Amino acid sequence: MSEITSSKRKISVLSLTLAALFTALVAVGAFIQIPVPYMDYFTLQFLFVVLSGMMLGPKLGAVSVAVYVLIGLCGVPIFAAGGGIAYVVRPSFGYLLGFIVASFAVGFICKKLKASKYWHYLLAALGGFAVTYAIGLLYKYLMLNLYVGEPTPFWVVLASCFPLDMPGDLLLCALAAFLGQRLQKIRKRYIKVEY
Repeated sequence: MSEITSSKRKISVLSLTLAALFTALVAVGAFIQIPVPYMDYFTLQFLFVVLSGMMLGPKLGAVSVAVYVLIGLCGVPIFAAGGGIAYVVRPSFGYLLGFIVASFAVGFICKKLKASKYWHYLLAALGGFAVTYAIGLLYKYLMLNLYVGEPTPFWVVLASCFPLDMPGDLLLCALAAFLGQRLQKIRKRYIKVEY
């Protein structure tokens, strides 16, 4: 009986450690900014959000990203433009909400597909991409039109994601699928925990 309890405790501690690691990676990803000539920059945050779902599964992945968002809302400046509860009224806050759901979606798709091939991970990453932008764009559109008071057609909100954000995140989906497949093999070999 004590061996079973000990095993569950080890799994729990390991799960919490990995979740905390991905919370930190998502935070760090906001500050890894890759400049693009003649344009702005994009961050690696989305990469770590997708990997959290792949490595931790739907529930724990979503929890790890939600903890990141909660820490930022508590005032710790870990978002790309600071932190604090006032971040909720920023039009871009919807993407942070989208990250939570995206991590869940990626983990869910990987679990359902019993992901082992590159295209499984790519499909999961693209699912996370779709969820992130669906929530992010809708939130931005509603905030601009209803809160900020800047009447903005939806197509303008969508166009603001080009030529950098959406194409950049699609490249990160391909990279996440590549890394996810390889990291999952390592995790299964050395960490005998099923998520």
